[in-house]
Amino acid sequence: MARKTAEPNDARGHWHRDPLLWPFAGAKLMLDACAWWLDADIGSSVPSAGAELAWTTPQRIALQLSTMRLRDFSTEAGGNPVLVCAPYALHGALIADFAPEHSLVEALLREGLGRVYVTDWRSADADMRYLTIDNYLSDLNVAIDEIGSPVDLAGLCQGGWLALVFAARFPKKVRRLVLAGAPVDVSVPSPISQSVSALLPEAFESMVGATGLVSGRNLRDTWAHQPSWQDALQRDLAEESDTGRRLLERFEAWNDATLDLPGAYYLEVVNAIFRENRIAAGQFLALGHRINLRDVAVPVYLLAGANDEIVPPAQAFATASLLRTPADLIETACEPCGHLGLFMGRNTIASAWRRIAHWLALPSPQRVTCAEAGAESSSMPVKPAPVISRPPAEAADRSGGRLPAAVPPR
Repeated sequence: MARKTAEPNDARGHWHRDPLLWPFAGAKLMLDACAWWLDADIGSSVPSAGAELAWTTPQRIALQLSTMRLRDFSTEAGGNPVLVCAPYALHGALIADFAPEHSLVEALLREGLGRVYVTDWRSADADMRYLTIDNYLSDLNVAIDEIGSPVDLAGLCQGGWLALVFAARFPKKVRRLVLAGAPVDVSVPSPISQSVSALLPEAFESMVGATGLVSGRNLRDTWAHQPSWQDALQRDLAEESDTGRRLLERFEAWNDATLDLPGAYYLEVVNAIFRENRIAAGQFLALGHRINLRDVAVPVYLLAGANDEIVPPAQAFATASLLRTPADLIETACEPCGHLGLFMGRNTIASAWRRIAHWLALPSPQRVTCAEAGAESSSMPVKPAPVISRPPAEAADRSGGRLPAAVPPR
């Protein structure tokens, strides 16, 4: 029997310590230092210093597009492909493959999923300044066609709302959907959404400089608190000598490597998604179609952090009621961690992502189409899915921990 973890008493606290959700950096900064923003050249792009960090798991670049590199970590040719849609935020896609024991890619492969890919979004240059969400959706579509649909799509943080919009726009191309720490219905209160709604659009427009870009480096440098590596990695590195030192150095290098963002894309995300809540309201246009989340009927796994002040559990789980997916095909899990811990934490990787790998290996249920569901289904309430959180020891399956080498046909 799954056990239910206690959710946090509230979502207040040190959300500003985690810069992953960059649209809200402007909210904090404009509230605290409006005059500084007006005087500073915050839009100038400054390339990140230092050599690019190596990936943890062997991979190759399968496709190069204007917005991304599609990285292929596959160890076999058969089986359903899993595409991890990384957040296009302050930091790069290495968040999905940070280090041994801190790599969800490694966890998925270890549990027998032999075809794993990651969207490695590019830092924007001047030629990309006018790109919008449609450009990123279009390249995501090309990448999935290259992999071969349907795919199992796992969206992390802001990659979550992008993955969900894609699943609604192209429902036949997604077999299963994982949304981890994904902001979708921002009408569900959080300190960040409340801060954003309190500001005028000009507060965010001021972040776009003369180059038409939002500088990741300048944005990062304005943060009063840097992300906590203890919370993110879920280990005390001071007690691990050389291993701890190397991990800490790698985390600091990862935090120092920032991505610049197209100004047009940034403002569209801030206004359409986080200020006006168009995805949840059914008013968002993507590649010429109005997005209706009721077009999503595939199995869905919602992962949240009990201490996540960026996307609180109530907001992460509110997505379930917006979908056509039957309640018995929606899984939820609430892990005892914060936001970054969902993607990099050693305990979360060993427990939650192991369970997600087993869930992804399940055969496909019969697809529910809009026509089969009938008009009356749109008014049917969605039952809350159980909140699952097991310690690593309880998460082990009865067969000994690994999936069989031959995954059943899906």
